[in-house]
Amino acid sequence: MSESRIPDLVELSTNGMLMWFAEMSVRDLIFHPEDPPRSIIDIADGARSFDDAECEKLEGILATMYEALGDGVIEAAYPIFMKKAGQMIALDS
Repeated sequence: MSESRIPDLVELSTNGMLMWFAEMSVRDLIFHPEDPPRSIIDIADGARSFDDAECEKLEGILATMYEALGDGVIEAAYPIFMKKAGQMIALDS
C-alpha cells in the first residue's frame, strides 16, 4: 500500500492544526477548510484534486478539527492559506 499524500493530524490544538495546514501547503495540497474536499479541482486540467480515499481522510480530519476547535480551524488555516496564495499578512506579535 502506498503512503497517503494526506498527513495525519498529530495534535488536536491550534498549533497542531497550524502544523497540519503547513504540511498540506508544503505538499501543494492546501485548500480552504470551508471548501468540501470533494469539490476541489485542479484548475489546469479540471480533474479532482483528491481521490475518494483522500477525501474520506480529509473529511475526517476536518470534522475532528471543527468539532474540537470550531472557528479556530479557519484562524489556523488563514496564514498558511494566504502565504501559499502569495499574500503578505501581519501575524500577531
